[in-house]
Amino acid sequence: MQVSIVKKSNIVSDFRIDAELYQPHYFEIEKTLKLLIHTNIGEEVSVFKKGIFDINAECYSARGIPFVRISNLKNMIIDESGIVFIPEEENKKYLNTLLQKNDIILSKTAYPAASLVTLDLCNTSQDTIAIKLKSSSRINSHFFVVFMNSKYGLPQMRRWFTGNIQMHLNLKDSRQIIIPVLSNDFQNNIKKVFFYSVHILKNAHQVLKKTEHILLSELGLTNWRPKHRLSFVKNYSNVQQTERIDAEYFQPKYDEIVDAIKTYKGGWDTLGNLVKIKKSIEPGSDAYQESGVPFVRVSNLSKHEITNNNQKYISEELYQDLIKYQPKQNEILLSKDATPGIAFHLKEKPDRMIPSGGLLRLTVRNRERSSEEYLTLVLNSTLVQQQILRDAGGSIIKHWRLDQVKNTLIPILGKEKQKEIKSKIEDSFDCRKKSKQLLEIAKQGVEMAIEQDEAMAKEWIQMQIQNLDINLNDEE
Repeated sequence: MQVSIVKKSNIVSDFRIDAELYQPHYFEIEKTLKLLIHTNIGEEVSVFKKGIFDINAECYSARGIPFVRISNLKNMIIDESGIVFIPEEENKKYLNTLLQKNDIILSKTAYPAASLVTLDLCNTSQDTIAIKLKSSSRINSHFFVVFMNSKYGLPQMRRWFTGNIQMHLNLKDSRQIIIPVLSNDFQNNIKKVFFYSVHILKNAHQVLKKTEHILLSELGLTNWRPKHRLSFVKNYSNVQQTERIDAEYFQPKYDEIVDAIKTYKGGWDTLGNLVKIKKSIEPGSDAYQESGVPFVRVSNLSKHEITNNNQKYISEELYQDLIKYQPKQNEILLSKDATPGIAFHLKEKPDRMIPSGGLLRLTVRNRERSSEEYLTLVLNSTLVQQQILRDAGGSIIKHWRLDQVKNTLIPILGKEKQKEIKSKIEDSFDCRKKSKQLLEIAKQGVEMAIEQDEAMAKEWIQMQIQNLDINLNDEE
C-alpha cells in the first residue's frame, strides 16, 4: 500500500481531499516544472469556457459551423472525419465559445485530451473546454497543445478529473495546471514541426478525397446527395421480403444507391462473399485494468487509425486466454455496434490487442477481385454508409446485424481502377504516418527540453526529422 503524507500548506483544492489528488507522481511533476520558469493556464488564457450545453443531435445540420465533440479530439489535432455542423443561427447564440484556427480545445469529460483547432471556425460541445490564449501570452498554442499531450501535461489534466460515474475536468482547479515557459525560439521550433504535420495531414485528406471521387464517378454518383422524401409508395411484397414496416427503411435514396451498385458495368458482390468474417469477444468491464494489453472498443476505432482515447486494458493472463482474437496484418477491423460501419485496414503488423465484441475482423478471400485498400475505401464510403443507415436505422443504440453485414453490396471496380485507388491510399497512409511521427517527435522534444535542456532537445528534433527525410521549409 502506498501512503502519501500531505502538509496542510500543500492542499491545492478548496473542496477535494481525496487521495487521488495527492498521488506522489503529481508532486514529482510539479517539482520538476517549478524548477523552470513556469506559468499556469489561468494566467495565459482570455477564454476558458465549457462548450455549448443546451444543444442536441436534432440540431445538427448538413452545413453550417463545424461542431467539435470529444470524439473529434485525436492526436493533438481536430479529426474532421466525424465532424458535425450546427446552423449559423444556432451558433450566433453561443459566440463566447466560437473558436478560430490555432485556438485550443480540451476534453472536459471521460479522459484527458488536448487538440489544436485546425478549422477556420468552429464551436464546441459541453464535453469540451474552449480556450483562447491572451495576445500577451508567453505560450504559443502549438507548444501548449504538445505540452498538454506530454507526460507532464496529461497527468495534470487527469489530476483534476472528478466524479464517480462520469469523470469531468474541474474548470476552476484545472486553471492551476503548470506550463513551463520555454524560450520563444524553442516554442517556435515546436510550432514549425506541428505546422508541417498539419500540412502533410491535409495532403493525406486530399489524396483520400480523390480516391473517393474515382469510386463514385465510376458508379455515376459524383454529385449524388441523399434526399429524404416525406411520401412515396412501396409494394406490400417489398415489406414481406424485408420483414420491415418502418418508412425509413424504404426511403428512395437507399434504392438509388442499391440500383447504382447493381447496374454497375463491372459487376458487384456481397461482402460475405468477398471476405471471411470473424467475431470478436466481450470479456466484460470487470476485466478492465489501468494498464496491460489494450482492449480496443468501437470508440477507439476510426477509418484512419486506432486511438488510445479512454483506452481500456486487460491482463496479460487474459490476453493469453483470448489470443485467438488477436488481429493480424492485412485484416480489416469493422464496427457493427454503436457507430457501425467504421472500417480500418491493418496495413502493418498490429500491436498486441484484443478487439471488443462490437468489432468484426475481415479477411479478403481473393485479392484479384478486391484488395484490402479498395474494400476499406468502399466500406467507409457513402455507398456502404447509406446501406447501414437503412439497415441499422431506427434504434437508439445502433446495431448492424451480422446477416446485414454479409449482405452489404460492394461494387467490383476493374483491376486498373483498383490499382490506382490502392496507390493513392498508400500515399495517404504514408502522409498520415509521417504526420503522426512529427507530432510524437515534437512531444518527446518538449519532454527532453524539460528534463535536460533546450539545445539538446532542438538538436535531437532536427536529427529525427532528417531521419524521416523531411524538409520543414518545403510546403509543396
